[in-house]
Amino acid sequence: MVQALAYLDLAPAKKAAGEVYLPGSKSISNRVLLLAALSKGVTTVHGLLESDDTTVMLEALKKLGLQIEDLGDHSVRVHGVAEFPVKSADLFMQNAGTAIRPLTAVLAISDGSYHLHGIARMHERPIGDLVEALKGIGANIEYLQNPGYPPLQIECPEIKANTVIRVPGSVSSQFLTALLMAAPMMAKKLNQAIEIEVIGELISKPYIGITLNLMQRFGVEVENQNWQRYIIAADAVYRAPEEIWVEGDASSASYFLALGLLGAGPIRIYGINQQSIQGDILFADFVARIGAELKYGSDYVEVSANHPTANGRPWVKAFDEDFNLIPDAAMTAAVLALYADAPCTLRNIASWRVKETDRIEAMHAELVKMGATVESGPDYLKITPPQQWQDATIETYDDHRMAMCFSLAIFADAAVRIMDPACVNKTFPTYFDEYRQLLK
Repeated sequence: MVQALAYLDLAPAKKAAGEVYLPGSKSISNRVLLLAALSKGVTTVHGLLESDDTTVMLEALKKLGLQIEDLGDHSVRVHGVAEFPVKSADLFMQNAGTAIRPLTAVLAISDGSYHLHGIARMHERPIGDLVEALKGIGANIEYLQNPGYPPLQIECPEIKANTVIRVPGSVSSQFLTALLMAAPMMAKKLNQAIEIEVIGELISKPYIGITLNLMQRFGVEVENQNWQRYIIAADAVYRAPEEIWVEGDASSASYFLALGLLGAGPIRIYGINQQSIQGDILFADFVARIGAELKYGSDYVEVSANHPTANGRPWVKAFDEDFNLIPDAAMTAAVLALYADAPCTLRNIASWRVKETDRIEAMHAELVKMGATVESGPDYLKITPPQQWQDATIETYDDHRMAMCFSLAIFADAAVRIMDPACVNKTFPTYFDEYRQLLK
């Protein structure tokens, strides 16, 4: 885990090569913990991510009465319950969207009194679409400060039968994930099938794919009607699979895929392969289109550059891409654009604005510091690479991905200072250790 340093200075580099083992996926880890908690039986979870966000979920589940044993070596044993034993709790969720959103849905139908809150930025991240969808079926949820945002007070619901749950899909796929994961509990309460309908476009479909895949592993099949309507059977019940392994984090892999391209490689990344259930594995295809060479194994992907340098610097083919499916990994593409042979455009990234920070605004500001010319709008960034690279002090906005992305801006003889490097503890506490050992 990174110590709470004010900043970390990164010297210019020319080469990167070696091996790295990915931490467990945040998206999978927190979903699996909650599904295991709601299952009949005991689940041993292997490869669990150890980070701020998973700590938030684990502590919340323990406060709600779950028995969770720490087995060491990134493994825990979760003793599932049909419903949370503790009926009144104050839950501090820090800035963990993958924890507060599904817990809001489950607690909203749990016949208890719960207070959910977090840090200041969490109280700026929208949750209204989820809350209003839950209110539509009888949930009793109060906004304690600003309508549409945490903190929330949840009280006993009066769940309505024969009601289609409707939720907009354009702000965050986590709202739909939360409803899907809570649906078997609703089905049991009402003794009927649950129908969920997405209003408008659904962004980040691969994250819904992760949710459906994991629900299936816990015994619940969801009928997916073209990503717009979902049916959960009346007899749906989560059952512990006894053991489950968490994949390596494909979003975190994006930094090393980029590092192998920029530093020529080869870098072998263990913990993912072409069969990953995570949408961010698509980032590997993206780096192949802009200059990387990939090799796949049963538990790894290896990356190198097929055109290592131009004028002594890494060569990246310019791109104009729609990143709706992989918004987290797209941040890595924004820094790769600094090295491109022409201006680059990232499109359909409106969801960046409701993440740990407003990532479009933050990325715009910090790329300019490196010497780039940047244009941004509601859902896009256009980046013209620097004519003259500049040394830069990079603000990270308490956003782990800002720190990890800008660690890649060291291959053009510019020095980079990363402020608040400990923000990576949210998802990848050992990132800078792994990163340094790859630089040659």
